[in-house]
Amino acid sequence: MAPPAPLLSAIAVTKAYAGVPALSGADLVVAPGEIHALMGENGAGKSTLIKILAGVVAPDAAVIAMDGTPVTIDSTKSAYRLGLRFIHQEFNVVPTLSVAENIFMGRRYPRRAGIFVDWAGLNREAQRALDRLGIDHIDPKQNLGSLGLGDQMLVRISAALLDDARLYVMDEPTAALTADESQRLFRVLREIRASGSSVLYVSHRLDEVMTLCDKATVLRDGRSIDSGALSNITHDDLVSLMIGRKVEEAYPKPVAAPGHKTAFVADRFETPGLAPVSFSLREGEVLGVAGLSGSGQSELVRAIFGGARITGGSMTLGDAAYAPASPAAAWRSGVAYVPRERRAEGLVVRRPIYENITLAHLKRQSRAGTWLTPKSEKRFAAELGATVRLKATGPAQDVIELSGGNQQKVVLARAIAGDPRLLLLEEPTRGVDVGAKFDIYSIIRERTAKGAAVILVSSDLPELIGICDRIAIMREGRLPPLSTPQVCAKTISSIFVMAGPPAWLPRTCRSSFAATAP
Repeated sequence: MAPPAPLLSAIAVTKAYAGVPALSGADLVVAPGEIHALMGENGAGKSTLIKILAGVVAPDAAVIAMDGTPVTIDSTKSAYRLGLRFIHQEFNVVPTLSVAENIFMGRRYPRRAGIFVDWAGLNREAQRALDRLGIDHIDPKQNLGSLGLGDQMLVRISAALLDDARLYVMDEPTAALTADESQRLFRVLREIRASGSSVLYVSHRLDEVMTLCDKATVLRDGRSIDSGALSNITHDDLVSLMIGRKVEEAYPKPVAAPGHKTAFVADRFETPGLAPVSFSLREGEVLGVAGLSGSGQSELVRAIFGGARITGGSMTLGDAAYAPASPAAAWRSGVAYVPRERRAEGLVVRRPIYENITLAHLKRQSRAGTWLTPKSEKRFAAELGATVRLKATGPAQDVIELSGGNQQKVVLARAIAGDPRLLLLEEPTRGVDVGAKFDIYSIIRERTAKGAAVILVSSDLPELIGICDRIAIMREGRLPPLSTPQVCAKTISSIFVMAGPPAWLPRTCRSSFAATAP
């Protein structure tokens, strides 16, 4: 018996922008009833391929078929009619509309008498979509903007699951989710696979891919390098296929141990929504901050950056009192911040790279504090771009044309431009490939070698263990005493309900985990 035709095949897909190839004859074949990973570094061509399948971008050349029958995807409507549903990495929501309205966006609302919107029916159908993910804490009637980023992502996923589809395309769906929320999603994806539909899954969390997915296609420089079952490949082999070289270690070694001089002190520091916290940082130290979604991690770093009203306590930066009245004052004091949502909070995506990098340093780049010269801005941005290993055609390229990892490097370049004494990083590697992650970790090490202190907020537990000197796990706006990564393994295991040493835990920490685990 002949094997069934692929659910989707996209062969010899080619696309160039202004003569620069994004895809060069890439192939993708997804079988019915499988979870198929699409892997590659930022800039490998994954996003372009997804946009072509979604009907957002027209390929220069491609042969696309569904169930062995050639099809044309020339609009988002045609993709929808073919049974393709998409969850993109960037948040495309309307925060002033309700959860139910966002779930039904692009669909026909239920009607009464064929004329009036059936709001009760709309909310019932939205609740049905939420129920599929086991979500009982989100009210379909509440405004989406009142939800946290993780809950907003759950709403977007629920919208894609509202009706049965042939192929679900998911780009970094767990980037804003907690471990428990991710497990709920994985349960649903396995149900989709069992029903005969398929999932095209894009994620830079390799352990997640190795556990969840059946097959993988690896893109590199716009070409499909390999495709096959994940049961026949190791984690390290997958990384090597993605970046074209062997990676001996995931995290760069520190250049030097943290110094003895105190860089930052918080003494019962308090803001609305944040309980009094006290801790200190030494020069060259990396402090990791973990916790479940909504535990106060964002509030902590944003308050330190001058984004919240201080209601009690004090802070010290170096030898001087520190109480920024605004983020601008924090920049002037030598404190830099990389926000969690690069596109919404950190970038002006339709402006060039050099304008984004110099945005917080205009006075430094101006003549006599008044006149800006694009030539000097571009030179300044080019130097910083080289420092962060930015891949771009030049400082005048618009940020929107860059891959996600390179957009993140633009935000990071702006943060280090003023040689900050304190660097606040919130999810700095979210949606970033393994090669770009190593670059970002190397930049952190370079800054700490120069004496900068770093506060790193992350939901990526291997990252916290691998790069931080101490870790604090926040809960309900409170910051307990800080621990070493090894001692912290016990607390992390309790919070995230893990049994035994997790696979990502560095070998040096496993004995400590075994000794302290409950």
